[in-house]
Amino acid sequence: MSVNDSAHHDNFAWNRQVYHRLKLALSLGLRRQLFLAVCDDLQLRNQVAARLHSTLAYPVGQVLYQPQDGQETSSTPAYPRLVTLRLNLNEPNPVAQINQWLANYPPPIVGASPDHPGRPLPIPTFQIVGVEQLTKQPVAVQRLFLHYLRLCDEAFSSQESSGFLESTVLLWVSRPWLSAIQQSAPQFWRWRTGIFTFAGEPSPAKRNVNYPERVSNSKNLDFGNLEGTSVNESTIDTPPKAPPPPEPKFGKNGHGTVPTDTPAKQVSRVLDIPPPPPGFIKHESQSAVQVSEITTPSLSSISHISQELTELVLATINAKVNQEEEDNWQPQQILLAIEELHIKQAAKEDLAAAYHQLGNLYRLRIEQGNSTLENLMVAILAYQEAIAYDDQSPQLPDILNDLGTLYWMLYRTPPNLEAGQNYIEQGIEFYQLALKMISPQTHPETYARVQNNLGTAYGDLARFSHPAENWQQAVLAYTEALAYRTVEMDMLKYAACQNNLGTAYWHLGQYNQPVVHLKKAIAAYNQALAHYNAEQEPLKYGMIQNNIGTAFWNLAQYEQPADNLQQAIDVYCEALKYRTAANVPTACAATQNNLATAYWHLANLPQTTKERKQKLLKLSIIAYEEAIALAHSLNGIPLSFDLFAAHNNLGLAHYQLVTDSYFNGDKPTRSHHLEIALDHHLQALNGLSKQPEAYQTTFAYVVKTIRAFHNELGIQGQNLALSKVPGQLLPEILAKL
Repeated sequence: MSVNDSAHHDNFAWNRQVYHRLKLALSLGLRRQLFLAVCDDLQLRNQVAARLHSTLAYPVGQVLYQPQDGQETSSTPAYPRLVTLRLNLNEPNPVAQINQWLANYPPPIVGASPDHPGRPLPIPTFQIVGVEQLTKQPVAVQRLFLHYLRLCDEAFSSQESSGFLESTVLLWVSRPWLSAIQQSAPQFWRWRTGIFTFAGEPSPAKRNVNYPERVSNSKNLDFGNLEGTSVNESTIDTPPKAPPPPEPKFGKNGHGTVPTDTPAKQVSRVLDIPPPPPGFIKHESQSAVQVSEITTPSLSSISHISQELTELVLATINAKVNQEEEDNWQPQQILLAIEELHIKQAAKEDLAAAYHQLGNLYRLRIEQGNSTLENLMVAILAYQEAIAYDDQSPQLPDILNDLGTLYWMLYRTPPNLEAGQNYIEQGIEFYQLALKMISPQTHPETYARVQNNLGTAYGDLARFSHPAENWQQAVLAYTEALAYRTVEMDMLKYAACQNNLGTAYWHLGQYNQPVVHLKKAIAAYNQALAHYNAEQEPLKYGMIQNNIGTAFWNLAQYEQPADNLQQAIDVYCEALKYRTAANVPTACAATQNNLATAYWHLANLPQTTKERKQKLLKLSIIAYEEAIALAHSLNGIPLSFDLFAAHNNLGLAHYQLVTDSYFNGDKPTRSHHLEIALDHHLQALNGLSKQPEAYQTTFAYVVKTIRAFHNELGIQGQNLALSKVPGQLLPEILAKL
């Protein structure tokens, strides 16, 4: 592997590629490999190191499926594939640290029998972090570290076996330390197998564990329940563009052609997991771990729990919590209880129950809205430890489902969006493992919950790759969930799952069999609507009405355009009874925008009479004005539709109104509409300076409107229009006139 150290304009793409190469190198299980990972950005380094640990320490593949009758069983020892060590700054000798760890935790023997001695599990890979902290140490300590690296040459050259030599080592360093090692420890440098350089700006180390604490953008997350209590409208990419509309043609980027608050915005993004049982987790044959009884050892003396997990817990303890949280927030007691169990060499079932308890504590904190990266990672690592110690637990399907949900939340937690595909795929793998262990006949609720979550994850995965295939998988998962999630079991969850199924069908209709899939989407949405009470659930009721309207709008592009557009208009108007400016201004603005677009398309159908076209254009203008005025009043709050496209569309509606042969207004009225059209096109033009294609389309609208001034009002009208145009645009506009 070669050194990859250069300036990168696209850090995300570069870092993603380097991460995949590094993960692959560590996954091969090779011995006697020495890798150097170079990263100056501590936040990025901590993310990557934690992610490597969470995915490689206890791989999903180690989790055994529940055996069927007649099948043999075996157990996977709770022994990691990857160990994370922080460099001991008092004695910075990585070789000694690795050998000491292996002396404390030698690989267990598996497969032993009276006729076979068994074999030890492979020695783990070790990743070592914290080298950058040496910069704060005295020069003597820095030299000592380089001295120990130079001594590695003897270990590599020796034929004697040692833990360090038999393992793969990943050493994380900053660029200055990479240079220092190359110059001052050439003996160590020549044994390197590969260097993986991540792009990022240098950052000082402010604390031992510098994991970023970021709150999820998904403020409506309801971790304990899904759709029944929180059918929310979280962000997801805009769907593919619709076929071009009738004249006047909009730009290729689709401005004004698609209702932009589409069902793509409506998938319930909250995953569905059961609430943790109250109190302590209890193994069926053991008593609960009573953390209040544990008074020793101290946190500083913990040595039997993975260092990565310990440091993450310590970081969360140091984070600020309010008094109510403080009263119920006791992770240190559980950590000490787990350490005590390790010291006493307790049964694996007890250790699994204690780790499960730690995971549930953090899951509860996440459920309450504290979905920071650190909290998510602690819950993930704790649950993975629980699985490693007891992979036959009856709670295993629920733990796997929770792990799938936690990985999905990692994808939703900034700054992890760039790693989204990997996290979602990991979550899907956990969901699929859980489904292999659940009988839908005996556990229909759990089975339906996991299938629903799987559908949501596939819908998110469609953002990154193979959208048609992944939306098809989402449809299958939601359909399977609905086979066991009945109205009688939970009416609101049934309705929410129907809404999700409708959205999956809507997306699938953008790629193949549009008529078939859009009709199925409408049917699913209507099923959902039938089980929501408009008075009790006005926002969800209005949201689903908006979804139905958009599905009808899409269907109008393929068959019965007049009837389907009128259906869309009727449903959008119904949605606006519940999506009001007072209750949900962003949603209200989006539906007004959709309604305006539907009016515009119906006005431009060939079969629409001239008189009705005038009425529909006026209704379109009113709806666009409502949407734009409301959007501007929100002062920068993110919108789910393109505001510049709405400005353009409103300008086009005013333009069409006065250039239509049926319009009988006087010159002042014509001038008024054309002035408004020009003003909105210029507002759009001003906001599209960084979008060349959309800018050119809008510029053409400006020129076309100025020509209309001349055609309708003569040279005096043209001069009036030119007086409203910014001076820097005049030369180009005059050339086109």
